[in-house]
Amino acid sequence: MNDEQLLRYSRQIMLPQIDIAGQQKLLDAKVLIVGAGGLGSPASMYLAAAGVGQITVYDDDQVDLTNLQRQIAHYTSDIGLDKVISTQQTLEKINPGVKVLARKQRLAGEQLLAEVADADVVLDCSDNFTTRFAINKACVNQQTPLVSGAAIRFEGQVSVFTPGLNDSPCYNCLYQSDGEELQNCARNGVIAPITGIVGSIQALETIKLIVNTGSTLTGRLLLLDGLSMEWHSMRLKKNPHCPSCGAK
Repeated sequence: MNDEQLLRYSRQIMLPQIDIAGQQKLLDAKVLIVGAGGLGSPASMYLAAAGVGQITVYDDDQVDLTNLQRQIAHYTSDIGLDKVISTQQTLEKINPGVKVLARKQRLAGEQLLAEVADADVVLDCSDNFTTRFAINKACVNQQTPLVSGAAIRFEGQVSVFTPGLNDSPCYNCLYQSDGEELQNCARNGVIAPITGIVGSIQALETIKLIVNTGSTLTGRLLLLDGLSMEWHSMRLKKNPHCPSCGAK
């Protein structure tokens, strides 16, 4: 680290759980974020600010006026711009020392496997079951930690899945792949700060995974009811018959 980096990250470095070694791990880390919307915006912004060395963002959508209420990486002047480009520009303004790779496409198939294999941590910031199950399967296949978040109405949830470690369940242990399609914000609405809270927690859990500190949400589902401002934590167990991570 040079003098500028030592100063930029000084408030993290002074934490005994981070220190110089932890900050260097962040600078060396590669993170994959799928989705540049309500969750991907705050998650990517905090990870860039924290000094994660490489952030790869996948999204095939463009910025729309209805996005601006909650997708804080995008601005009014970005309407019509690819979300990944808007996100890239925002992250580079926050921290020009971070390498941001913008990929305008829906991540799937062999490309998904390759990107997951190359990442230290994957953040699922998508909004549909098909993508979520595909990401989960790839993470199980490549043994890559997955930080999953969701937000709708006044409700949010976050969990961490670490395939091959700590007897971790996977996303498919929690939700069945033949279930109904996830409800989305376009149909049901969402209050803006909920996405910020969930995305920020995803960023925090990612940092903890990278520097290997604290207790992550592996084996737990954290639930937030924003109307009553109550948090709940559910224990998750690995499903031995799970089609994704169970015994074959």
